[in-house]
Amino acid sequence: MKQTLLALALAAALPLTTFAATYDDLINSAKMGDTSDIAKMVQRGASVDTTDREGNTLLMLAARDGHTDLMEFLIKQRAKVNARNAAGDTALRLAAFRGHLKASELLVANGAEVNMSGWTPLSYAAFNGHADIARLLVKSGADVNAATENGTTALIVAAKGGHIEIVKFLLANRADPNKRLESGETAMDIALKNQNTDIADLLLRAGGKSGKSVTIEIR
Repeated sequence: MKQTLLALALAAALPLTTFAATYDDLINSAKMGDTSDIAKMVQRGASVDTTDREGNTLLMLAARDGHTDLMEFLIKQRAKVNARNAAGDTALRLAAFRGHLKASELLVANGAEVNMSGWTPLSYAAFNGHADIARLLVKSGADVNAATENGTTALIVAAKGGHIEIVKFLLANRADPNKRLESGETAMDIALKNQNTDIADLLLRAGGKSGKSVTIEIR
């Protein structure tokens, strides 16, 4: 009787062990860009939209590290291009943040949204100074004046980071230099705060102003 119960317990445990091993292998293979292993596991029934513990899909993991071959395979298998992880990021956001141009191009070509609430892919690209991706996104219809709830725009983050090439590009594409943060600060204020005087001068020439109010005390 005891042997029978033990055998049943072991039999019940094996599928869970196998599932855990398959899940870990799937996630690790996605991080490594191993298309061959992923294809084998998908053929055995693994979902192309499997997520890790942070909600990143296999496509997000591949996009984050620029594994375009794996991305192509997953997209052909109808992976969800606009899925979001626990932080609200999409595959395109992650690719833009990391500076993977080919991955970003692939996603845009397959229906990835360039405009969304919160931080946009354009703002992510601007934050890290990826001008080539910024150009791609604007060409694909990205709103250059899109802002987060606290007013952060691509121009403001580019001014903060000292990314003058992106600042020039955004201004040339009608970015508003006078959009304000909740604090009232504009891109010029942020540039000056971060000692990016060349960018502040550029913004001033483009019609930018300080959003700070000056109080004069009269005695």
